[in-house]
Amino acid sequence: MAIRMPRIIKKSSDIPKGHFAVYVGEKQKKRFVIPISFLSEPLFQDLLNQAEEEFGFDHPMGGVTIPCTEDLFINLTSRLRK
Repeated sequence: MAIRMPRIIKKSSDIPKGHFAVYVGEKQKKRFVIPISFLSEPLFQDLLNQAEEEFGFDHPMGGVTIPCTEDLFINLTSRLRK
């Protein structure tokens, strides 16, 4: 089974159709582009609930901010179906 890594893309115009950007990290935030299909995954929904509890709907980076380490995010998203 191959491990799929979320992509890191710098500009919003570089986001492919069917994907969206999230910011991940505890101190330094890194931008990842992930498939919209992750939104239906319970594991990813748990991450979004944590983000809502910590940031509400006022995300400091202007997009969805996930409050976990990059390593944890990559580990969790590598388990999800595309």
